[in-house]
Amino acid sequence: MSGNQQKGINKSDTGYAGKTRIVFMGTPEFAIASLETLLINKFNVAGVVTAPDRQSGRGLKLQQSAIKKFATKNSLPVLQPTNLKDREFINELGKIKPDLLVVVAFRKLPDEVWKLPPLGTINLHASLLPQYRGAAPINWVLINGEETTGVTTFFIDDKIDTGKIIYQDKVEIAPGENAGTLHDKLMNKGAELVNKTVKSILEGVTPQTDQSTLTKTQTELKKAPKLRNENCEISWEKSAIEVYNFIRGLSPYPGAWARIKNQKGKTNILKIFETEAIPEIHKNKPGTILSDNQSYMKVAVDNGFVKLLSLQLPGKKQMAIIPFLRGFNTDSLRFKV
Repeated sequence: MSGNQQKGINKSDTGYAGKTRIVFMGTPEFAIASLETLLINKFNVAGVVTAPDRQSGRGLKLQQSAIKKFATKNSLPVLQPTNLKDREFINELGKIKPDLLVVVAFRKLPDEVWKLPPLGTINLHASLLPQYRGAAPINWVLINGEETTGVTTFFIDDKIDTGKIIYQDKVEIAPGENAGTLHDKLMNKGAELVNKTVKSILEGVTPQTDQSTLTKTQTELKKAPKLRNENCEISWEKSAIEVYNFIRGLSPYPGAWARIKNQKGKTNILKIFETEAIPEIHKNKPGTILSDNQSYMKVAVDNGFVKLLSLQLPGKKQMAIIPFLRGFNTDSLRFKV
C-alpha cells in the first residue's frame, strides 16, 4: 500500500469527509444500504459505477440496476461500462479524480481501475474472510449449516477476496433463517461496516490484517462459488437436515429445484422454497412422496423426511402446500433421484 493510502487525509482539515472524492461501485439491492449510508453521513460520493441496463421480463424491456435507480434518484453521476478495461471508461473514471473507490457486490476490477485512487479501493464481502470467498457467500453459509457468518471490509488486490482485511463484524444465523432474511441482515450490518471503514481510512487509522495469517489457523477454507442452475438441483439422497439447509440456502432466490415424475414418465420441474426436516428411520427409497393429498406432502430422504411447505410449478405462482394439493394429486408421483 502506498504512503498516501496509509496516511489518509489530514485530520486538521475539518471538511476532509466532504472533500474526499469517493466513487461507489455496485449493482444489486444489497449495495444500496452502503451507498445510502455514505450519503447520510455526508461523504462526498462523486460518482457511481454500475452494470449496463439489461433486457429482462416478458417484454424484454431495458431494466436499470437497483443501484442506478437509487443513484439517479439522488442525482449522482452514473457510469455503466460494458467492459471495465475499456479506455473510454477508465478515462471517464480518471476525470472524476476519485480519492477512494468503494465496491459492494460488483465485478472483479482490472488493476488499472483498483490502483487508480490514492487512498485505495475497498470491498465489502458478505462473509468472515478468508472463509467463503466467492460470488454467493450468503447462500453457501446456509447450505453448509453454519450458525454464524458476518461481513468483512478489505483492500482489493489482484486476486478475488484475498486483500488485507480492514474490519469484520459477526452475525448470528437464526434458526430457520433463509437467504432472503440473511441477505437483509448482512446488507444492513455491511453498510455500518462500510461507513466505519471509510471514516477510518480518511482519518488515517486503518487496521490491516493479511489473510495469510488467518488461513494458517483454519483447517479448511470453504468456498462460495457462483450459483448456476445445475448446482441448485436438490439431491434427495442426502440427509433431511442437509436437504433442508440446501433449500433454505437458495430461498427465495434463485430457488432449489427438483424433477418430479408421474407414472407415464412425464417430468415437471418443481421449485421448493420452504421445508421442515424430520429425522426418522424408514424403508422408503429416496425421492418417494408421501401425502394425504389434503394437508401434507413429504419426501423420503436418507434417515428421514423433508416436509414440503411452499413450492412452485413452472408458469405458476408460489404456493403453500394446502392450496397446492387442492389442484395437484400426488398419487403415483415421485421425485427423480
